[in-house]
This record gives sequence, structure tokens and C-alpha cells, in this order.
Amino acid sequence: MVTDVLVAEGLSRSFLVAGQEIPVVRRATLRIASNELVAILGRSGSGKSTLLAVCGGLDVPDTGWVMVAGTDVTQLSEEQRRAFLQTTVGWVFQAPQLVPLLSAAENVAVAMRIAGQSQEEAMRMTATALEAVALEDRAHLRAEQLSRGERQRVALARALVKTPALIIADEPTAELDTRTAAEILSLLHDAARSDVAVLFTTHDEAEAARADRTLVMEDGVLYDA
Repeated sequence: MVTDVLVAEGLSRSFLVAGQEIPVVRRATLRIASNELVAILGRSGSGKSTLLAVCGGLDVPDTGWVMVAGTDVTQLSEEQRRAFLQTTVGWVFQAPQLVPLLSAAENVAVAMRIAGQSQEEAMRMTATALEAVALEDRAHLRAEQLSRGERQRVALARALVKTPALIIADEPTAELDTRTAAEILSLLHDAARSDVAVLFTTHDEAEAARADRTLVMEDGVLYDA
């Protein structure tokens, strides 16, 4: 049964710049179901990253509300928000944000250790996640020994290992060549077929066309493509 994993209504977010309030997200509303890959297409500065931060619990909207897997994200305490980020949402950023001297496996396992899993369970889940992104043979290599595309796949495995309800990827292909970018999009597509809702941003129309559904963001306004 398909259910809505992310439901956001009337989201607005502004920032104070040089004494002036600048609106970045304007009354955005969206829904994403399990097994759905949704793209937000827009140029740099359109408000995409801010919208993702609000939807994923990294920031709080000025107006509106967000529900993720039945949790009202806008009402969480700081402690509850940390627990939510550790278990419910998997993040993939433009830069992989790995620890260079840790192995691929260690970079993934640390997410489970922080969430309270035993070392044995963390490594078991890590092996499964790395296999899902076709990096099981590279698990022992330090992050600094991996290619740019491989590091991004490790970042995706780190998001997948938590078995999240929602994966949010902010311009995950922006620094990749065309072939590697296509591989990352295929992996996101695979994730969305395993009862996970996936939301990603891009400025590339061809990449957005590979999603199940595309939204467009322009000057803080979100609308259907």
C-alpha cells in the first residue's frame, strides 16, 4: 500500500540579511509517497536547499508544518530532533562529507553506532548498505582512496543503512561527471523502489526527467512542472 511519507503544508522561511528580511521559501506545499522518487528542479539560489532543510528537520519553518512518517517535525524538541535525524531521514549532500582516514565501511557504520547499534549489528547493516551501492569490494579502502563517485556512493550507503522512511539528496550529482551522475540517480531510483520516499534537487532538466515526478522551484515558489 502506497502511503504519504512526507507531507508539508504552507512552508515559509526567511532570513535576516543586513537588517532586511529576505524570503527564501514562500508557502511551499508538497507530498511524497513511499516508493516515489521526486525531483525539485531549480537554479542555484532558488530556495531548494532551504526547503529540503525544513522538510528534513535541519531547520524550522517560519510558517507551515511538516509531517515525516507520521511525525510532526516542526514540533520536535532538540533531543527529539536529533533522534529523528538519526533514524527517520537519510541525508545525501553535494559533498560526501566523509572522514578521509576512515574506511568506507567505517564511514557508514558510524551512523549506526551514533544511533545506538552494537558494533556487530552496525557492521552487518553496513555490509548490506555497501552491497546495495555496489561497493562491497571497496569497503576496506579509506575514503581518501576512493574516487569522487565512489565517495558519493558511500554517502548514499550511509543514508540507506538507517533504513529511513525518507531520503533527501541535495544536488547529489552536481560535482560528478555524466556517467557517474547517472549511476547515482539509478541508485536513488532503486532506493525509492524499496518502500522509501526519495526527494532530490537538481538544476539539470535531464536528471529531473528521470524522477517519477518533478516539481520546479523559482524565487522561493514551488509548483508542479
